[in-house]
Amino acid sequence: MDLKGKCIFIGVTGGIAAYKVCQLVSSLKKRGADVRVAMTAHATEFVSPLTFETLSANRVVVDTFDRNHEWEVEHISLAKRADVCVIAPCTADFAGKLASGIADDFLSTTVMACTCPILLAPAMNSKMLASAAYRDNEAKLKSRGVHFVSTGHGILACGDIGDGRMAEPEDIESATVDLLYPRRDYLGKTVLVTVGGTRERIDPVRYICNMSSGKMGAAIARAAADRGARVITVCGNVTADLSDSRFERHDVVTTKDMYDAVLSLLPEADIIIKAAAPCDFRAKNVADNKIKSDKGITLELEKTEDIAEAVGKIKGSKKLVIFAAETQNTEESARNKLVKKNADMVVANDVTKAGAGFGTDTNIATIITSERTEALHLMSKSELADIILDRVKEIG
Repeated sequence: MDLKGKCIFIGVTGGIAAYKVCQLVSSLKKRGADVRVAMTAHATEFVSPLTFETLSANRVVVDTFDRNHEWEVEHISLAKRADVCVIAPCTADFAGKLASGIADDFLSTTVMACTCPILLAPAMNSKMLASAAYRDNEAKLKSRGVHFVSTGHGILACGDIGDGRMAEPEDIESATVDLLYPRRDYLGKTVLVTVGGTRERIDPVRYICNMSSGKMGAAIARAAADRGARVITVCGNVTADLSDSRFERHDVVTTKDMYDAVLSLLPEADIIIKAAAPCDFRAKNVADNKIKSDKGITLELEKTEDIAEAVGKIKGSKKLVIFAAETQNTEESARNKLVKKNADMVVANDVTKAGAGFGTDTNIATIITSERTEALHLMSKSELADIILDRVKEIG
């Protein structure tokens, strides 16, 4: 999952498992997150702050009174910036301080000021973990909404065998992502999204295309994956970022390629969202050699396959969402498409409006079903993607 735009605050306390947090920081950073690290003084005995600074590409704070930074009330600004706060490893001492409201260093002060979700990854001796004092503190923190990653079982630093090992970095990462994206209402659903424009050859060096960037389709794919769906993308020519490893990606070139891919993948999908802009026409005769520019070109065009109409005829109980990019009579044209293609929803937009055209990060859309018409204001394509998914769930 792409975590670009998310700020993850990681607090490292004084336990031998601190070395494992290096892997966590590195992995989150690679996924695009802005990772900020604070350490207790004891934590620096296990891992150097320089290590975390190198992995996170951000300054690591240990001392509340460190003056080596631009002026700001840093623990407050960091608490405001964070989308999630992770304490790993979380010692019994730190859990007790947090439960009792003690804020006597930079990390504890910052965590107390956090309003974002807080996730603790405990690590301690098994007898400490089972103690009444720790159990009381854990129960108190859970009652306040603090989240925990369960400890593992194995050989502990002291040589004992039992519970108390810090959870593995990948488990902490997974729990962190779940807190960042708590809506999982598409779990168990497969969403097929078509993205970008197709290309139709004129000769070996020229083609017919359009200005679709794929940004709207990419936003829908990300939103569906964030909400738990299995996501299949069928991608034409795109400039949008579709590198998310959660997507099962199929690349195509022509409208016929996209048609064949969608129909072959259709049995696997519960929801089909046709966000691509496939070419409606192709050259009837494609030149084998480059057409010389001094000779001019006269093209005879023929209609390409209508992917949405083909899906509409055989979709059965599957949900079909189509897009209508128009320049005039937007709603009327969109309603006609809704009926003709047997779609469940059409997302219409007038591409002549500022902020609603191809290649932008925003859109102005009207969502139309057989039962309602909903005109939306200018918003980011990410916001619109979630609204589209919300409305799909409302379709009977």
